[in-house]
Amino acid sequence: MISSEVLTRIIRRNKPDAIAVIKGNRQYPQLEGSVRFFRTPYEGVLVCAEVSGLPDRRSRMRSDFFAMHIHEKGDCSHAFDHVGMHYNPENMPHPYHAGDLPPLLSNDGYAWTAFYDERFTIGEIIGKSVIIHSQSDDFRSQPSGDAGEKIACGEIESGVE
Repeated sequence: MISSEVLTRIIRRNKPDAIAVIKGNRQYPQLEGSVRFFRTPYEGVLVCAEVSGLPDRRSRMRSDFFAMHIHEKGDCSHAFDHVGMHYNPENMPHPYHAGDLPPLLSNDGYAWTAFYDERFTIGEIIGKSVIIHSQSDDFRSQPSGDAGEKIACGEIESGVE
C-alpha cells in the first residue's frame, strides 16, 4: 500500500531525481516554474509541479485549467515545435499515454500540484520535455486532447537543482 507519509517525506527532502525547468514562450515570458520527479520505494514516480505566470483567463463559465504533458523530445527551441508527440511507449489512445499528466489548476496565475504515477520511470523520461498548453485537455480528442498551443516547455534533466 502506498503511504502518503512516505510520499510527503520524499517531497520534503527536496532532492528531485529529475527536473524540468519551465519557461514560457514569447507570448508568455513571465511563465516559469519547475516540474520535479522523485523516485519512490514503490514502482512509480512522485511528480510535483509549481508554475507561476500562467495566463489569467478567468471569466464566467471558464476555468483556469491548463493541460500538462510529457512529450517525446526535450528540444524546447523554435516555439516548442520540436518536442514531438506525447510520450506514449505503449501506443495507447489519449488520455492513456504515459505522458498524459493531470491538468494544472491556476489561481491568479499560480499552480501547484503533486501526484503519483506508475506509467513511467525516471530513466525513461530523461531527455524528454514537459509542455504546458494554453487550454485544458478534453480527455477525448485524438491524438492529444485538443489542448491548444504550447505556451511553456522544460527539458527533463537528471539530478538535483
